[in-house]
Amino acid sequence: MDIAHPGGEDSFRPADAGHPEVAADLRRRILDGEFGPVGRLPSEAALAREYGTTRAKVRTALVRLARQSLLESRPREGWHVRAGHRTQGFDRMLSFAQWASAGGLEAGGLITGRARRPADAREARVLGIRLGEPLPTFTRVRTLGGRAVMVERSTWAPWLSALIDAMPDDVSSTTAALAEAGIHVASGTHRIEAVPASTEDAALLGVRRSAPLLQVTRITTARDDRTVELGVDRYQADVIAFEVEAGESTRTLA
Repeated sequence: MDIAHPGGEDSFRPADAGHPEVAADLRRRILDGEFGPVGRLPSEAALAREYGTTRAKVRTALVRLARQSLLESRPREGWHVRAGHRTQGFDRMLSFAQWASAGGLEAGGLITGRARRPADAREARVLGIRLGEPLPTFTRVRTLGGRAVMVERSTWAPWLSALIDAMPDDVSSTTAALAEAGIHVASGTHRIEAVPASTEDAALLGVRRSAPLLQVTRITTARDDRTVELGVDRYQADVIAFEVEAGESTRTLA
């Protein structure tokens, strides 16, 4: 989606702002989605004119953002927002497939492993079941444009066992499959932290072991307030940024 730049030609840009300020402003514009689904930035010369600085300082800022995995330079095509890097807000519930579609990307996925295991103490408490009750679980690799970008590990409420067992390994959206069965996801809680890639993560995502991943731990609830899923998603670091509008908040130690 194209988002109008709040500045424009008449915006105030400090003369010779220097690359740290240019980099910070460009980073904000990238995360705001200003450059649209194609993600192509104006030329270095155009950016230099816009920021009232030199092309050399603009290039230094662009290189800085490339090192942060936000941009990439393509021969004869200029600078582009790195493929797959999109923001996700928590103001509304979006599945991975819905989020990808909203950004003009094609989402895919494949369940690579299924299991039944006994509920631990936390799972029993959150799901309102007895300790040790069998839970359906699966591991799924999610893709954007054919690239493996996230490992999704889901533990499902036992009342969903038959539905989860019936889902094909290449199910495109579990949220849509649940909705078709009359189960509508309504809310969720999320915990976000950085973690190193495990041996399994590395093999599934094609990254080195211990590479930094962004982990999102989820508890998903249906409209009738029943807990549906306990999930742990691990994203490649250059794929997604999460946006949170903060008012009063509570901070807890890990």
